[in-house]
Amino acid sequence: MMDQRNSPPKVRGWRHLLAAQLYSISGFRRLLQETAFRHEILAFFASLLVFALMGAEPGEFVALIILFCVVCAVEALNTAIEEIIDRISPELSVTGRHAKDLGSFSVFCLLIAWAVLMVYVAYRHLWLPH
Repeated sequence: MMDQRNSPPKVRGWRHLLAAQLYSISGFRRLLQETAFRHEILAFFASLLVFALMGAEPGEFVALIILFCVVCAVEALNTAIEEIIDRISPELSVTGRHAKDLGSFSVFCLLIAWAVLMVYVAYRHLWLPH
């Protein structure tokens, strides 16, 4: 347990908002070190382009943006899980492997959802009669 005398003072008000933003930027920079996240960013921009070329509706763009934000959040949590497991259990363990695999599976589920959205929008705009 952390000794209260050694912990930094709690910031409040606008300073808290600023500190939270700085922590988020730091987390984003850390996530950019992950190849999978960089691929997801590229896939997002490619998806935006494909949606534009297909003539997707505003609501479909909103769904894509929301889904991408959820992918980013879960990818960040997955990376956090991996960081913690590597820190507390550097040796190979079944429990550590399960934790990492479950985090990876959560990202996979969202990528499947993304693919389903892409297929749905393509079906609506390319194959359904107008």
